Amino acid sequence: MDELKEKIAGEIALSESPGSTMKKWRELFGVTQVELAKQIKISTSTISDYESNRRLSPGVGVIRRFVDALFQIDEAKGSGVRQGLEKFSRKAETPLSFYQIHDFVAPVSGVDFNRIIEGKVISNPGYLDSLKLFGYTRIDSLRVILEMSPPEYPKLFGSTTERAFIFEHVSTGRSPMVVIRVAPIKPKLVVMHNVGSVDKLAIKIAQVEKIPLLSTKLDIKEIEARLNKI
Repeated sequence: MDELKEKIAGEIALSESPGSTMKKWRELFGVTQVELAKQIKISTSTISDYESNRRLSPGVGVIRRFVDALFQIDEAKGSGVRQGLEKFSRKAETPLSFYQIHDFVAPVSGVDFNRIIEGKVISNPGYLDSLKLFGYTRIDSLRVILEMSPPEYPKLFGSTTERAFIFEHVSTGRSPMVVIRVAPIKPKLVVMHNVGSVDKLAIKIAQVEKIPLLSTKLDIKEIEARLNKI
């Protein structure tokens, strides 16, 4: 079993909610329950029972078949997901001190994410319902702008782009949104922490990029404590 497969299998095996973790990886690979069930040759109801934690924790054999099936389905589609995950995993091997990455055990909707952080929606509230976030990155806004070189930018995404960026030490939010505007890959949601008034250009960029823009004044340690439980 290669490195990425071992990572996925290990995360499921060690998870306190293995079914939710299985669902997270299935959705990250863009695989439906029907596709997965057909590949593994079991019923969709069995897949659903595992993912909702109605069945006992899957054994090693089930986990191996599950992971192999995800990769086989992805390979049939051109291996795009695997290549993307491996690329981001390599770029995230040496994280810098001015950002912290956390991946969720189970995906969380944009609406629930906003509720958890006690956020205020600044732009694009209509996109929150359709969002599925698989993690967040806490970023020191000043240091990432001043110290991070463009080739290092993908490190902020960890293993997936399906995440929120939480910017600290923000004055108006203009600089972080300008960086996002010119970057080749974008987060799915942006949070400005403890900002007074969000800059109009930052709001306009969020609208153009169709990225929900939130603000929150909740203590950053409390935000981490809440989100890290997901």
